[in-house]
Amino acid sequence: MLDIAEIHHTRRMFDENRLDVRTITMGISLRGCITEDGRALAERIYDHICRTAEHLVATGDTIAREYGIPIINKRVSVTPIALIAEASDLTDYTPIARALDRAASTVGVDFIGGFSALTENGITRGDQILLDSLPEALASTERVCASVAVGSTKAGINMDAVRQIGTIVKQTAALTADRDALGCAKLVAFCNAVEDNPFMAGAFHGITQGDAAIHVGVSGPGVVKRALEDVRGASFDVVAETVKQTAFRITRVGQLVAREASRRLDIPFGIIDLSLAPTSAIGDSVAHILEEMGLESCGAPGTTAALALLNDAVKKGGLMASGRVGGLSGAFIPVSEDLGMIEAVERGSLSLEKLEAMTCVCSVGLDMIAVPGTTSAATLSAILADEAAIGMINNKTTATRIIPVPGKDVGDVVEFGGLLGYAPIIAVNRFAADDFIARGGRIPAPLRSLTN
Repeated sequence: MLDIAEIHHTRRMFDENRLDVRTITMGISLRGCITEDGRALAERIYDHICRTAEHLVATGDTIAREYGIPIINKRVSVTPIALIAEASDLTDYTPIARALDRAASTVGVDFIGGFSALTENGITRGDQILLDSLPEALASTERVCASVAVGSTKAGINMDAVRQIGTIVKQTAALTADRDALGCAKLVAFCNAVEDNPFMAGAFHGITQGDAAIHVGVSGPGVVKRALEDVRGASFDVVAETVKQTAFRITRVGQLVAREASRRLDIPFGIIDLSLAPTSAIGDSVAHILEEMGLESCGAPGTTAALALLNDAVKKGGLMASGRVGGLSGAFIPVSEDLGMIEAVERGSLSLEKLEAMTCVCSVGLDMIAVPGTTSAATLSAILADEAAIGMINNKTTATRIIPVPGKDVGDVVEFGGLLGYAPIIAVNRFAADDFIARGGRIPAPLRSLTN
């Protein structure tokens, strides 16, 4: 029987604590679109996405209306384009990016991910064309998101790819300088990239996936913070148990939405991503959860320990609520998308170095961080290399989405709008790493990669 208290509790999660399903993402395989004719390839990709995702947005809206569950974004992810386009006669993949953008507009999704390359073991001809195409592709499209896998625990880190990414980020920032380098917000570099991530900018439909899948990403930082307010001053054992129970409830909501969307669209249910995805709105912050545990400000001593507890408890609670957990799953710390993180940077308690330490224990990595526009390409690459090393050694997914904003410096604020929020420019270590990045080659895989 339904418990009336549980019904009221769930209602409050939506009405008062900003619980939402952050995204329904439809993964779509483009392997059947491959052809030597580049123009035909672009049209095949457009047609296939439009046919497959035709009812995605309407279905999401119907589920939201019928169940009273806010569903913020509907998205599409596709097979990495470097793999799909390599057999074509194209020497520039920008037309493919524009076809993706046109398809996203036609079906009405917010973003489309998968303008991507998998380069952790080397760079093929198709990979290189995609890398060369990235700045113009991101500058000339609105909804296309891109990712590059530069390393893994099994392969090590491809420092040739890392070196190129720094230059690509700088070029993209220059081409979108009139929009505060917004193009860089649509590009992420991964170590240990996953194939079923529903969140942007890093979503792509992995080559081991089927023809299509429905993935759902839940949110709910406000719900977790509110639950911890009820156990203020209690031991960490109680904190962990409270987060687990709350994550269970949040995940059950995502499970309901995923199964309904899968049934109505007649597309297999993929995974639930448990990640606590914040926004810059009041009451929707991961940083404020950490502060509720007793920190004066996010970034203070104890922040990494608090985040480790949160990330682990979210996963434990979510795993009990769904048999299809995947994606990134944990707690995101994107600076521009989290009001508490923004406030912590502004008050000086949260630095780039502390953020890097925090990424050792949470989902993903250095995310949506705005830095001075004068930051060099080599420094950007070195920051990426550090973050990739954390993922490689710890056998976890890490990523970097960093935005050097032309004309902006420490003390300035940049507005991205929507879910991307706004961010204060954060200071970067002034010492150079040019000679380090110039070496190229590969950082070998660690000993722990030998698991056979």
